[in-house]
Amino acid sequence: MSKPLLFAAVCAVASAVLPSQAAQLTAQESRWLRAAAPVLAYSKSIDLPVDVIVQPQAPAGAVPLAMGFDKGRCKLVLSMRGNPEAEQVLANVPADEQALLIEAMAAHELAHCWRYAQGEWHLLPAGFVETGHETSHDPALLAAAKAMRDTRREEGFADLVALAWIQRTQPGGYARVHGWLSGVRATVAVPGSGHDTRAWVGLAANGRQFDGRLSPFEAADALWREGLLRGDR
Repeated sequence: MSKPLLFAAVCAVASAVLPSQAAQLTAQESRWLRAAAPVLAYSKSIDLPVDVIVQPQAPAGAVPLAMGFDKGRCKLVLSMRGNPEAEQVLANVPADEQALLIEAMAAHELAHCWRYAQGEWHLLPAGFVETGHETSHDPALLAAAKAMRDTRREEGFADLVALAWIQRTQPGGYARVHGWLSGVRATVAVPGSGHDTRAWVGLAANGRQFDGRLSPFEAADALWREGLLRGDR
């Protein structure tokens, strides 16, 4: 599907979920969807069940682009209206480089959908088991620690898929995307938290580590496993 046709289809889906008075996409939403169009086209080509949702008003604390799941389908959610983070996330990026980074972000979110569709969400790959032993008088703290580990591993996989995607589609922009992503992950507020993926991003400084004969998901798998073996810390 060509980008114009794909974008028209995306607009149709987005408009269907908006109230009539807000059915028109904003310029910012249109720009992000155009940048994400190659990723959305790829999702269609491999039959991933992706719906695009445009929020008429961003909930408090929402990130601009996120993937959710509902009734067996993936929901790529744009939360841009009234959301200061939608501007801040690319505030220091030159205008001519923003589409590249948005495309990488869309590929990151598609990785979450792929894991969900494969029935592997929050699961370790075959042959891997949790090691170590945590103790606490509060079971809620143990559950929170496990949830954080699960999230970090999924985010690590998704970051690698985003990088594999860029190496596959725009290899000339790989260093730019890797540098930007490294900078974002280096500023996590709490080391070891759900978005601390430095263990994986650091393994992918060279895009040639990804096998271009494989899908982005398969290409990311070897480095993801290597990060897991190193203790994902």
